[in-house]
Amino acid sequence: MYTAYGPPDVLQVKEVEKPVPRDNEVLVKVRAASLNYGNLVLLKGEPLPARLAFGLFKPKYTIPGGDIAGKIEATGKEVQQFQPGEEVFADLSGSGWGGFAEYVCVPETALVHKPANLSFEEAAAVPMAAVTALQGLRNKGGIQPGQKVLIHGASGGVGTFAVQIAKAFGAEVTGVCSTRNVDILRSLGADHVIDYTKENLFHKKQEYDLILGVNGYQPMSVYKRALRPKGTFVHVGGSSVQLTQAMLLGPWISVTAKKKMGSMLQRANQKDLIYIKELAEADKVKPVIDRRYTLSEVAEAFRYFGEGHAQGKVVLTV
Repeated sequence: MYTAYGPPDVLQVKEVEKPVPRDNEVLVKVRAASLNYGNLVLLKGEPLPARLAFGLFKPKYTIPGGDIAGKIEATGKEVQQFQPGEEVFADLSGSGWGGFAEYVCVPETALVHKPANLSFEEAAAVPMAAVTALQGLRNKGGIQPGQKVLIHGASGGVGTFAVQIAKAFGAEVTGVCSTRNVDILRSLGADHVIDYTKENLFHKKQEYDLILGVNGYQPMSVYKRALRPKGTFVHVGGSSVQLTQAMLLGPWISVTAKKKMGSMLQRANQKDLIYIKELAEADKVKPVIDRRYTLSEVAEAFRYFGEGHAQGKVVLTV
């Protein structure tokens, strides 16, 4: 829990009353949870515009945590899709957060049955990052089979899912990462891997139908040059400068250069998570977990995650 915005040290482990589900909610005994960029925003209250949703002067949601996996302990009287004892996973970012806890109440519409072939820790690593990748590639990027797709920042939480999802759509995928992550991307099925510490990918003459900017600091003009005519760039993460450019310059470039450029904000979506579950059960998507922490080590987990070098996901075991 925390009552003021700040660094990971503001987090404290406390005993609180066990929650009771409302009529349309399910009580989940949490077995694992994971960290995402949204958790950092929630913790720090930065960038400042985020406080309009999370609380202007102090946190509106005092228990952080979006991604969870666990077992249903009880259900409200109106719940129809789930029964006690079933294993589930969810993204709570659209329903009050609160996942970094032993128990949490979740609206029925936010839950999905856990993929049978994933552990609780693996399932907890999936929801927000995988759905972000899916929505960026499919909804905003309009990905099609045979397209050349570039994932910039391919070794993090969203990026590792984006590589796999793009391959599942039949695209030719190029991942951009540092030297230590090259083997990981190849193991995930990337057709080409560019080590940005050894070569400048934008000096190449290769052009792409779709570029997903997951993590980076390149200006919009650079991505524009790397796009094919009528190509698409989608910003889902990166520097604040890049986000501002995507929001302000993207629409202008889209009109004048006939190349679509813009940003996307992920939205928790049960149907999209079901789609990801099906990909996971078909062995087309599998989470990459970098480090595991216990719930009492949550501050340490935030400190490591905040460094920005995690390979895949950081998970909490509850």
